[in-house]
Amino acid sequence: MPKGLSLHIGLNSVDPDRYDGWNGRLVACENDARDMAAIARANGFSDTLILTRDGTVDNITAQLREAAGQLKSGDILLFTYSGHGGQMPDLTGDADVETDRKDETLVFFDRQFLDDELYKEFQAFDQGVRIVAVLDCCHSGTSIESVQELLSPQALETQFGSSAPQQVEAAARVMPMDKQEQILERDRAFFEDLQRGLKKGNGKPADAVLIGACQDNQLASDGSVNGLFTEKLLKVWDNGGFRGGYREFHRDIQKHMPAIQSPNFYTTGTPSDAFLRQKPFTV
Repeated sequence: MPKGLSLHIGLNSVDPDRYDGWNGRLVACENDARDMAAIARANGFSDTLILTRDGTVDNITAQLREAAGQLKSGDILLFTYSGHGGQMPDLTGDADVETDRKDETLVFFDRQFLDDELYKEFQAFDQGVRIVAVLDCCHSGTSIESVQELLSPQALETQFGSSAPQQVEAAARVMPMDKQEQILERDRAFFEDLQRGLKKGNGKPADAVLIGACQDNQLASDGSVNGLFTEKLLKVWDNGGFRGGYREFHRDIQKHMPAIQSPNFYTTGTPSDAFLRQKPFTV
């Protein structure tokens, strides 16, 4: 019988000592994590909940590696994250890398976690393990120019209303551009070494289904109870009443979202058609 393990991360703030005074205060991320853990538990997963202060890189990677040691072909990992998203340029200066290449980041409690780091952890799972990732955070775009446009007063007013320039940190799950640049300059050597090391270890592909809260050039909204994306996900899930596979699940969530925040669906590796057709969160 297949085995399911799930890891649910919700960060309502980050450590200001690690982010030069920025605490990244949000409202609904812990609720998102609790609600996703409840879905997993109801569907036969053994769930682990990590909230705010426990959401460190060491703790989260330790949990992922423990899961990788337990799951075998035919089993499933569900990974959910609710918190801030950020972006970081490629720092290696390799000739074969385009100058505008960016790494998206998950803003963990103690530092930014590169998308390539997450993928490396997924690669450690046995071939045939189904991996599902649900990310309710901002993915800020594919170039510095698009991020600056995204965070302009005009763009923020379009998405969050006239008060948005003063309230963007409360309304959107994005690490502010000035803070991203400040942290990058402070920790440039660390992240350059990290990026170089990740490029050296390609490894086997991970067969994963990922559903993100928005497109690269959009912001993900926080909320008073749940993030906007998680709120609509829960509505579509309908306490387990949803019928369909992962693509249909994404499509139906998208129908409930405003055009300014359109959830993203993508896969890595070669997940099987049978996997994609399964009802979401099926062990």
